[in-house]
Amino acid sequence: MTTSSEDRLTPDQLRTLFLFEALSLEQLDWLADRGRVERRDAGEVVYREGEPATCFYVLLSGALSLHRVLHGDDVEVNRTDQRGVYSGATRAYLGDRVEQTYPHTMRAVSDAEFFILPADEFAWAVRTWFPMALHLLEGLFFGTRAANAIVNERERLLALASLSAGLTHELNNPAAAALRATAGLRERVTGMRHKLAMIADGRVDGAGLHRLVGLQDDAVTKAAAGVSMTAMEAADAEDTVSDWLEEHDVARAWDLAPSLVAAGIGVEWLEGAARTVGSEHLDAAVRWITYTIDTELMMGEIDDSVERISDLIGAARQYSQLDRSPLQIVDVHALLDATLTMLQAKIPKSVRVVREFDRGLPSIPAYGAELNQVWTNLIVNALDAMPDGGTLTLTTWREDERLLVEIADNGVGISDEVRPRIFEPFFTTKQVGEGTGLGLDISYRIVVNKHHGDLRVSSRPGDTRFQVCLPIEQESSGQVAEQGSSGRGAPEQGSTGQAPEAPGQRSGNGQPSS
Repeated sequence: MTTSSEDRLTPDQLRTLFLFEALSLEQLDWLADRGRVERRDAGEVVYREGEPATCFYVLLSGALSLHRVLHGDDVEVNRTDQRGVYSGATRAYLGDRVEQTYPHTMRAVSDAEFFILPADEFAWAVRTWFPMALHLLEGLFFGTRAANAIVNERERLLALASLSAGLTHELNNPAAAALRATAGLRERVTGMRHKLAMIADGRVDGAGLHRLVGLQDDAVTKAAAGVSMTAMEAADAEDTVSDWLEEHDVARAWDLAPSLVAAGIGVEWLEGAARTVGSEHLDAAVRWITYTIDTELMMGEIDDSVERISDLIGAARQYSQLDRSPLQIVDVHALLDATLTMLQAKIPKSVRVVREFDRGLPSIPAYGAELNQVWTNLIVNALDAMPDGGTLTLTTWREDERLLVEIADNGVGISDEVRPRIFEPFFTTKQVGEGTGLGLDISYRIVVNKHHGDLRVSSRPGDTRFQVCLPIEQESSGQVAEQGSSGRGAPEQGSTGQAPEAPGQRSGNGQPSS
């Protein structure tokens, strides 16, 4: 239970706190008049995360701990008993330009005593006593936040540029196939018209022509169904068909046989056709049927190519989420599939992709485009960890009220020396110019800050797993608290300059830092 005290620190007592040791006697008197001393019992909450930041706290004795709520769990992020550390309304000097709430919960670990200064008094003192320092702090805070926003956007644009290059390559393949098939189709249709004229030029009666059309329909049906055989089986079948055509005086038999075999047409079918049209019209009839089969196969190729292009465009739309609101109900599997499609050109043939999705998972409220950026960063890192090939495994499942997405690889792993730093901004193990070191930092901020989730990692050689934990239901309307994180548990200054303040401590140069 909180116990208030009328104790008033003297200027000399305030000077023993490193934060105030360089102040003048007049300034110390001012603080002594406006501050108060309060004692808190062990285990008592001093202030709670998200509440209005009304006071600035300096520890006089005892120990304290800082806590944050991550997807419903209370996580201790710092603990200290160093006299003079400070926390609370440390950004009050910025006024209403930033949200003035406590970025974490502070508890008394043991019986503790604090010097407490109201937030507005603390803000006035900083603005009045240290005008140059205030300008420097403001410039650092807002400048770093603006610069980080630009760098983050640059990182995303670079990723999109790389994906666009891959998408262009992927689109070019089916487009080129469709163009080739269209050119071949035009040639075959011209040939069909000529052969049809020869067949119908009074040399085949109406009944025979109807039978020939029936054969044509049967050939189209066979071509549409396709035939499955090995290369060796196809070569043997082509030789058999070619020999039969040559025996029946059909010119260029070797050129016709592959199309007939591809449609599942063999000697038995050809003998039936010969009986239908007669030996004198067999050459023209076989060529007409072959052209029919070719056109059917080419139309199928065009259809496949157009469908592939449509799928790629759909994946690009799903990936970018350009036609949707920022916060929406999304199917994470659709996002993962779209990302894999966009990254197809980057996935080498030596890497096997395994999807182990729980398709029964519910859709969740999320920022789809930004989650796709997370999947991209994690998948690209996994591919980089498998230069000689391996298995990329994407798994989804539900754990209580959270949806988990795991991206795993059996590559080289992350060393114990590197792992504590992987979420640091600008930290990278890649060669100069090959990585910005922002991928995991951005991913962490998107998952933790934007979605109130968690990003975990475990690694050993041959088994690295990144787990993205997302709440199935958002606790808020999607508004994001202006908080950063180093990704390593302790709340330290992030690249946006908006990290939740840890208790201020004396730095190595004798000056307080937070």
